[in-house]
Amino acid sequence: MIPISGTVDPGMAAFVERARREVSQNPDAMVVFEINTFGGRVDSALEIVDTLLKIPGDQTIAYVSPKAISAGALIALACGDLAMAPGSTIGDVAPIMQSSEGPRELGEKFQSPIRAKFRALAERNGYPVALVEAMVTKEKRVLEVTMMDGTTVYMDAQQFEDLSESEKKAVTSKKTIVDAGELLTLHDAEALSYGLSMMTVDSIDVLLNNLDMAAFELTRIEETWSEALVRFIDGIAPILMMIGLAGLYIEIKSPGFGVPGAVGVFCLALVFLSQYLVGLAHYTEFFLLLAGLILMGVEMFVLPGFGMAGFAGIVLIVIGMVLAMQDFVLPDPSLPWQKELLIENGVRVLGAYLVAMIAGLMFIRYVMPKIPSSREGPYLAASLKDAHADAKDTQVVHPGDTGVALTYLRPSGKAEINDERVDVITENQFLEKGTAVKVIDIRGNRIIVDRKDPA
Repeated sequence: MIPISGTVDPGMAAFVERARREVSQNPDAMVVFEINTFGGRVDSALEIVDTLLKIPGDQTIAYVSPKAISAGALIALACGDLAMAPGSTIGDVAPIMQSSEGPRELGEKFQSPIRAKFRALAERNGYPVALVEAMVTKEKRVLEVTMMDGTTVYMDAQQFEDLSESEKKAVTSKKTIVDAGELLTLHDAEALSYGLSMMTVDSIDVLLNNLDMAAFELTRIEETWSEALVRFIDGIAPILMMIGLAGLYIEIKSPGFGVPGAVGVFCLALVFLSQYLVGLAHYTEFFLLLAGLILMGVEMFVLPGFGMAGFAGIVLIVIGMVLAMQDFVLPDPSLPWQKELLIENGVRVLGAYLVAMIAGLMFIRYVMPKIPSSREGPYLAASLKDAHADAKDTQVVHPGDTGVALTYLRPSGKAEINDERVDVITENQFLEKGTAVKVIDIRGNRIIVDRKDPA
């Protein structure tokens, strides 16, 4: 027994593949998939379906308890047989995408390949094709048609209209199962009545007993702690990316601090490792991230100042993170959800970077000035805040004087004021080299400057 529970994602696909490899060691085993999911990613669902199709159809059973919705229905119908718990439901597979206005249903371009997959699975496993297609597309009106010989078939309205006159005369009754404009979702009794489910049972033990498998050994294959951890990390990947990118941004704006950069690299490494373990990230993404980190290191330690090296490093890291969240580089036109997934991943990464940049600026402005120095002692116990100095620099510079920054002020550096090269410091802000500055205060031997307002 293999549980398929929670959101359908790359971590679940990796777990099902690992479980299938274990099952393959016993080729005569019956495999029951206990399904309880509202669905998830289309690409992961299709990967799970491909995994299930590697097992002979007569050796797989889907047991829905209590729901197999959307991608869950696709996975359930990939099994050779279907059983359901009392009160369980299956169906509603229309592909949707999150937008600024909320969830929106994707059109025929997206529905067509998914519907084709459902049709292939239905034909393989003997499920009513018209009912299965109605789970994907609202436009289908499905009829239950009873013939004179007592057989019952399910067809859409167009198929019924295409019947010959003699075939229509052989119809004794017809009724609408699902009308146009509705997605088909069935509860256990309906699925049993329409021929999708073979039985409704309270448990897997009862299911197997009803199949005359009284003498069986039930082995439950569960997720390992590492697989659960990988799925958890994947769920919080946007947060980790935000923290990681914020750490790198703080590091590049205040080189030498150390801790933000280390935290940033650690968080991004966690995200990459989780994607690598589920089979999405490979060497290409690793080398992109590595090249990005090297360029940022050059920016911090070789070419101070946020220039081309730092910008190129950020771009490579963003591209690497986007590619690490998907199993393709460029979308396949025949798989339209790949384009949507690429856009979604791009928005997630760029959104994380935007939030990270804002968070980094706030950290530099309000948190870093309050962090005590980490240098080792000894320290003087007395405060020197009331001490005075008659340094030469402060004697030639007065509040209100203006000049230009000769170096990057982060927040301290050199400036030329009154034709003198002096040491200056800003109040918790960073100014580029060449910025016009104005002396706003002199505190002891410290010359405090700010950006000069344009005339």
